[in-house]
Amino acid sequence: MAKVWENAARLRGAATKPLDWRKRMSDNIAYALLVYTVLQIFVTIGSLENRGGSMLPYFALVILVAAIIPACRRFETRWNRLSDEQAADPQFKRYYRRDQFWLWALAIVLPLIVSGLFIGMAKLVA
Repeated sequence: MAKVWENAARLRGAATKPLDWRKRMSDNIAYALLVYTVLQIFVTIGSLENRGGSMLPYFALVILVAAIIPACRRFETRWNRLSDEQAADPQFKRYYRRDQFWLWALAIVLPLIVSGLFIGMAKLVA
């Protein structure tokens, strides 16, 4: 029976990846950018269908791209500055969760807010 527990422990150790906050944040940034892009496309396409030939949705698209790139670079730079020891330190979990929350909040809310503002401006102008 002891041999079974040893094998199970060895398999669990082989299945778990070493902790690296840099890689985790990089993965989150990549996935958040995918979600951001999909939201941006759907919200912009919805605006294009509703607005006809207006250039406002295209302007919103440019603003959205210009807004997310510096934010993502800032997150990436902050986490890439960690040393190998710091990247594996469980004490960084709180900071990681904080940045993860803000990254996903930006990725999900920013396209909706900016597009909503441009749609509202288009209605005021029309």
